[in-house]
Amino acid sequence: MARHKRVEMDQTLRQSLTTQRDAASATRALGLAAAAMIVVALVMVFAIAPRAQDAAGGDVQRIFYFHIASAWNGFGAWIVTAVAGALYLKRRDLKYDRIAVASAEIGVLFITMVLLSGMLWARPVWNTWWTWDFKLTLSALQFLMYIAYLMLRTGLDDPGRRARFAAVYGIIGALTVPLNFLVSRVLQSIHPAVIGPSVNATQQGGFGLPPDMLIIMLFCIVTFTILYIFMLRMRIGIQEQADELAVRRAELSQ
Repeated sequence: MARHKRVEMDQTLRQSLTTQRDAASATRALGLAAAAMIVVALVMVFAIAPRAQDAAGGDVQRIFYFHIASAWNGFGAWIVTAVAGALYLKRRDLKYDRIAVASAEIGVLFITMVLLSGMLWARPVWNTWWTWDFKLTLSALQFLMYIAYLMLRTGLDDPGRRARFAAVYGIIGALTVPLNFLVSRVLQSIHPAVIGPSVNATQQGGFGLPPDMLIIMLFCIVTFTILYIFMLRMRIGIQEQADELAVRRAELSQ
C-alpha cells in the first residue's frame, strides 16, 4: 500500500513538473514574440507611419500609438482583475485572486505609461502638461484606484478576507473603464476621440485615423496585449511559487 502511494505521488509530481515546464516554455515564447513585435512596432511608428496633421501634433502624435495601446491594456487589466475577483467570490479558489492581483500590478504600469505619454503629447499641442479635463481626471483617478487596490491588500493578513475585499473593490473599480471610454465621445472634452464617433470632432487636438495609421495602431495594441499576457503569466508564476513556499514553511513550523 505504501509503495503504491509513493508511485502515485511520483506520477503526480512528474505530471506537475511537466505542466510547469510546458507553461514556462509557453511564457518564454510569449516573451520572445513580444520583444520581436516591439521592435517591429518601433520601426512602423517612427519609420513607416505618416506624419499626423499639425492639429494633432505632427510628429509628436507618434507617441499616441503607444499611448492608446497602453490605455487598452491598462483599462483591460481592470476588467481582468474584476472578472478574476468575481470568479474568486463564486468558487473561493485563490488562483483567481492571484490572477486579479497580478493583473492589477501590471495595470499600474500601463496606466502610468498612459499618463506620462499623454503629458508628453499635451505639452507641445495644448501648451500645458496637464489640464483638469474630466477624461484626464478620470484617468488619474483610475491610477489612484489601482494604488488603493494594492494598498488594501497589504493591510489584510488573512488570505481569504484579503481576496474577498479585493474582489469587491476590483469589480467596483472596473466600472470606471466604460465611463472613461465614453466620456470623450458623449461630453465636450478637450481630449480627442481617436476611434469611433464623437461630439468632439472639431475640438482642439481632434483627429481621425486613416487606414494606414489604423493598421499600425492595431499592431501596437496587439503587441502590448501580448506583452501584458507575458507579464501576467510571469507574475502569476512568481506568486504561485511564493504561496507554495509559504505552505511548506507553515508545514515545517508545525
